[in-house]
Amino acid sequence: MKAKADEATRVHLVGGGLASMAAAYYLIADAGVDPINISIYEQWEVAGGALDGSGDPENGYLIRGGRMHEKHYHCYWDLLRHIPSYDDPQQSVYDETMEFNSRFVSDAHARLIRDGRRVDLSSYGLSLRDQADMTRLLFTPESRLERLRIEDWFSGDFFQSNYWLLFTSMFAFQRWSSLMEARRYMLRFMHLMPGMKRLEGILRTKYNQYHSVVLPLQRWLEDRGVKIYLQKAVVDIDFNATENDGFRASELHFSDGSKLTLEEKDYCFFTNGSIVDAPDQGNLDHAPVFKGVEDSGSWKLWKRIAAKDPRFGKPEVFCGDIDKSKWTSFTVTLRDRRFHDYMEEFTGNTDGTGGLVTLTDSNWLMSIVIARQPHFPDQPDDIKIFWGYGLYVDRPGNKVKKPMSQCNGREILEELWYHLKIEELMAPIMHSDRLVNSIPVAMPFIDSLFMPRGLNDRPRVLPEGSENFAFLGQFTEVEDDCVFTVEYSVRTAQEAVFGLFDCGREPLPVYVGAHRPAAMLKAAAAIME
Repeated sequence: MKAKADEATRVHLVGGGLASMAAAYYLIADAGVDPINISIYEQWEVAGGALDGSGDPENGYLIRGGRMHEKHYHCYWDLLRHIPSYDDPQQSVYDETMEFNSRFVSDAHARLIRDGRRVDLSSYGLSLRDQADMTRLLFTPESRLERLRIEDWFSGDFFQSNYWLLFTSMFAFQRWSSLMEARRYMLRFMHLMPGMKRLEGILRTKYNQYHSVVLPLQRWLEDRGVKIYLQKAVVDIDFNATENDGFRASELHFSDGSKLTLEEKDYCFFTNGSIVDAPDQGNLDHAPVFKGVEDSGSWKLWKRIAAKDPRFGKPEVFCGDIDKSKWTSFTVTLRDRRFHDYMEEFTGNTDGTGGLVTLTDSNWLMSIVIARQPHFPDQPDDIKIFWGYGLYVDRPGNKVKKPMSQCNGREILEELWYHLKIEELMAPIMHSDRLVNSIPVAMPFIDSLFMPRGLNDRPRVLPEGSENFAFLGQFTEVEDDCVFTVEYSVRTAQEAVFGLFDCGREPLPVYVGAHRPAAMLKAAAAIME
């Protein structure tokens, strides 16, 4: 039976990412929980999880990555319609984002590059066999795809097609990633298929997502009394059995040795797993180091509680093979505009309208993004930044003859300039103060949510028998929806709050593009080009 919140209801949210912050919003707005009775515990010194953005003009800016948006993220936009924007308290984050995207429309003219030239994308380059394999996949139930990898289904030629190069770089799938998850993406985003080569329909925030989304949401919560405890890690959760094989979360254990006993009207929501856990940051002259589960927080906690109950999922499926889940991103800060000017002329896109540019002949499969400047509210006019990442970080570079995982920020730029054929153009800044920083980040779990899995490896948001406990985030199971999206995080928050509390609301339905006949027809025509 769903509960009615009263003055004694308290909710403890373990993990300070978007899912927990969204849950806190719905607990206040829909469940009627007193904000002063909501606590968020975050292991790091900043909230926001994977939606980050930090740094300054002197030392360089940093974004470990950014999530793409689209108009059918119904849960996400439902949340942000009610949150005042970073710059204007009279305008919501949703309104600001839509207005921004009305001015800077995604229309990439240089989505793929080979040998320093733009690739002709008039065709996705799928053979008849590839088309048949894709069609067969879309009509195969998930129950027949357990543990399968993408490369188990498609032929080798598929991985040379323009379609795969667009798909893998846009969503960060790798050949060994989960076929089940790839199928969900193909179905869910079917309506984007015809324009994928131009990133048509992709929306972006005004600034980086920490300033555009996290800080406004955090400010809204804290203004109402929600307590966000930073650098306060939960290391274990105890549970008590109840009648009819039910259970309750009963006690939280913190890294400082303290404990918190959960009373009769206390609830606990846990964001299990994290794609940005245990990162390491390098700089111009030092490469980052890849860490492991032993250096993590959320993964160790999930493994600890999963050992107590099979309903809590199988974390080792997702965190047990770092060589298959890792990649490196990098953020470059320049006190010089020649690179941005060159890329605008070369691509035909002004900053903020092009999105991903992927170097298809890069051994690392490196991609870069030039966001609309300024990407940070305090970014001076003479400072330009861009972001990039490489998917295959254990391969030696084409110019720099060592793996990307062992490269410092300067070496990554040397590899980038080589592929773009602009080494001579960029030589004057490489050892000058105009190159403020190039910051690589090693992320061992960034693709862990795409590891091949079984149907029951992720726990349900509300495990069977739960009376006061819910899972949140990317490593829960939500039917039809796609992980590695902000929509997924907010949807799990809705499922947790609306499932445990009598709110008079249900989670918004998942938008699946493949359920729209018009979208299916347009997509079919696109892949046959």
